[in-house]
Amino acid sequence: MAIVARPGLTRRRVLAGGASAATLVATPALVRAQPATLKIAVLLPRSGLYAQAGQSCHRGALIAPQVLAQYGYKVDLVHVDFESNVDLARTQAERVINDGVHCIVGAFESGATTAIAQVCEPRQVPLVIHIGSAPQLTELGYKFLVRNFPTGPMLVANGLALIKDLLAATNATPKTAVFLHANDTFGTAQRQGMDRMFPSAGMPFQLVESIPYDPKAQDLSVEVTKIRAINPDLMLVVTRAADAIKLVRDMVRQRFQPMGMISPGSPGLYDEEFFQALGPLADYAVYNVPWANPKTQMAQALEAAFKPAYPNYRFAVECFNVGFTFEGLLIAADAHKRAGTTNGPELMKAMRETNIAEHVMIGGPIKFDEKGQNVGIPSAVMQNRSRTPTVVLPASVATTAPVFPMPPWQGRQ
Repeated sequence: MAIVARPGLTRRRVLAGGASAATLVATPALVRAQPATLKIAVLLPRSGLYAQAGQSCHRGALIAPQVLAQYGYKVDLVHVDFESNVDLARTQAERVINDGVHCIVGAFESGATTAIAQVCEPRQVPLVIHIGSAPQLTELGYKFLVRNFPTGPMLVANGLALIKDLLAATNATPKTAVFLHANDTFGTAQRQGMDRMFPSAGMPFQLVESIPYDPKAQDLSVEVTKIRAINPDLMLVVTRAADAIKLVRDMVRQRFQPMGMISPGSPGLYDEEFFQALGPLADYAVYNVPWANPKTQMAQALEAAFKPAYPNYRFAVECFNVGFTFEGLLIAADAHKRAGTTNGPELMKAMRETNIAEHVMIGGPIKFDEKGQNVGIPSAVMQNRSRTPTVVLPASVATTAPVFPMPPWQGRQ
């Protein structure tokens, strides 16, 4: 179902059309055609460990209503910070449901998203997962959620395939790699996906070790010392911005120079916090993730709303978090418009039947399988160039060619 903006559809025209049809339809039908405004709670970690990403998502949520209005949708948003705390995410979900929200969009961090799902399910309140990759979110039989984001295994599978494409495009021949990952819900899911998929992925290098780390650690010097002793050609990493900064600083400090640092599918390497902290040391990192499609009308409309609202932020950096947050709200608004009601079960049924052709992120129409998972979200090879996330593969959508191996840390300007 393609979504078409109808800027000419004014209240006066709607009322005129309703009056002319009054003799053809019953009053209850008219009431159903004008359901109550959808009230959505947006639960995000706007403070605490994941604050940087949560605030980025929040910026997307704040501009969403004006862009959605261009496409004929009206929403009422309730913004909630769960402070990167799983227990608080649960209690905040309970609170907003008691306060009368019709659905929830969130929550970036998979552990908190699981807690929210456990609250939404018995209350029959739809949950739209905008970012959150832990496989169990769509594997435990929840009936009142959909996820418009790849699972950890999907990210790993897409990421490994694109690593092969990167090596082929640059004629690079690494022989060994180490996999470094956070020991939180997200990182552990990525590790499980890597353990399962790497042996049969046909990669042209050997994965010699997987090393977990604590995102709350002050530095990653111990982990880097261990990796430096192994001396792999490649660093495969699953990080978030704060720990990615610690990782690069310790690699530079210990003069560990791998051929490249590649994320098969995680945040951190493209966040503004990463660029601001590291400057030129942030360049040439590679990450294989979904990204916004600058060629779609809706992505252009979102960027046009973002720039004046946030002149101190770059849409080219923010579009991952902003785009997926916007799409989460779009899914809810579109289901509400089709269902004609805010009733939880009926709204959820409409969400499961979603088919949105025009949207923000790359890939085909937004659709969900029987588990509520969108299985059609591809990744692209992104590389930081001049401190800007840049598409380098596939060639059909790339704006420049990849540079690999990456230049040495020392001497970067």
